[in-house]
Amino acid sequence: MAVLLHIDSSVFPGEASSSRSVAAAFRKAWQEQHPDGTVIHRDLDADPVPHISAASHAAGFADPATHTPEQAAVFAARVKLIEELEQADAILIGAPMYNFTIPSTLKAWLDNVILLGRTSGENPSAKGTPVTVVASRGGSYAPGTPREGYEYVQNFMEAVLHGLLGLDVHFIVPELTLAPRNAAMSELVPLYEASRKRALEDAATKAKELAERITA
Repeated sequence: MAVLLHIDSSVFPGEASSSRSVAAAFRKAWQEQHPDGTVIHRDLDADPVPHISAASHAAGFADPATHTPEQAAVFAARVKLIEELEQADAILIGAPMYNFTIPSTLKAWLDNVILLGRTSGENPSAKGTPVTVVASRGGSYAPGTPREGYEYVQNFMEAVLHGLLGLDVHFIVPELTLAPRNAAMSELVPLYEASRKRALEDAATKAKELAERITA
């Protein structure tokens, strides 16, 4: 059975969150193709994973036989997250932009699953797994826009997901999400609506494409 690992990190619930809404469209289309499949859903806002500590960091570089009781406990929690990553046939990540970068909860999850010699290094254990990142943002940071240089979500996620973990990365970018709530952006509402519509369509299309590829 196909396994989808679905990570949400928005602080907003349901339809109030663009990243959650678009990720939900992806997941729905995926499950239509894999009705008997498994979805592992981690809501990092509702149930955040621990930030990396000195003990969990040190445990990643030590022989498990030498772990202290504290190191053994925190490393076991990391291994559970790593195994979810490794077992996934596809990965879906909601990564909204907060103050130019990703939520700290998502950064904590990434820090936990990046383990040199296993998930990163010469032969990453999840290498080639397709990952779709819903990188929603309140404004526009596209090439040629005034804030292009402040785009640290796609750059960072590409570097980590592909550069370290060896995953096959695809981005869906719903933007101008603040337009409906910010009077100063009211003239941009049509562009926001077009971006949202395109993102929802892209999510469904990408999910079906990946589902068919994995089934084949």
